[in-house]
Amino acid sequence: MDFNGKVAIVTGGAAGIGLAVAQGILKGGGKVVTVDRDPAVTGVAKGLGDNALGVTADVSNSADVQAYVKAAVERFGRIDCLVNNAGIEGKIAPVAEYDEAVWDQVIAVNLKGTFLGLRHVLPVMIAQRSGSVVNISSTAGVIGTPRMPAYTASKHAVIGLTKTVSGEVARQGIRVNCVCPGPTDTAMLRSIETMINPNDPDGVRDAYKAAIPTGRYATAEEIANVVLFLLSDLAASVTGAHYMADNGRTQVGAAVTTVK
Repeated sequence: MDFNGKVAIVTGGAAGIGLAVAQGILKGGGKVVTVDRDPAVTGVAKGLGDNALGVTADVSNSADVQAYVKAAVERFGRIDCLVNNAGIEGKIAPVAEYDEAVWDQVIAVNLKGTFLGLRHVLPVMIAQRSGSVVNISSTAGVIGTPRMPAYTASKHAVIGLTKTVSGEVARQGIRVNCVCPGPTDTAMLRSIETMINPNDPDGVRDAYKAAIPTGRYATAEEIANVVLFLLSDLAASVTGAHYMADNGRTQVGAAVTTVK
């Protein structure tokens, strides 16, 4: 996919899906600002080459978000693409036992972080009269996910926010879409497997895979390919959509907790 002359911001870009998206944009000839709360993101970006910039930021903090937007414009002159990918899983617990502080943290990163990315990047795109945004939700954004109430609520809300914003900016030449990954082979899923059963995370993994029609997890690169399509001009007529990238998981409806 062709990203020549385009500049993208990717949050949660130090590893996993975010890093795979950043690599795809660079491969397509674009430039990328990778954002992550992990300071290692600066080293990761250096490893990606001169067309990448790493910025350490908390996506739930408005000043940090404004800072990464400013850094992108100062370094590359414009912003053509935004991928709101940063997210955390929270804890595994039923609503009746869920810690309020953990709830607040998950909502702050997953939902407020997406809102703030849109809030501070969209004015740049509106001035340009062009842009493409992809927000990352989850299969947990379309089905109930027992014992992950904050994650599920935040990912449902990301889809609703996507649909709302897409209608607001479509006439300004900006598209806003959403990708809903199913179980994907990332550090987040390793964490969840361990929380579910610290004594046998491999058994949890086997149960997950058994509930997926293809019998396997997606790779970060496979999810990134869907994101890259939606960012690209190949999807010029697509906005306000949420794309399932879950190996058929939600079409079968197996009662197993699923996250990206």
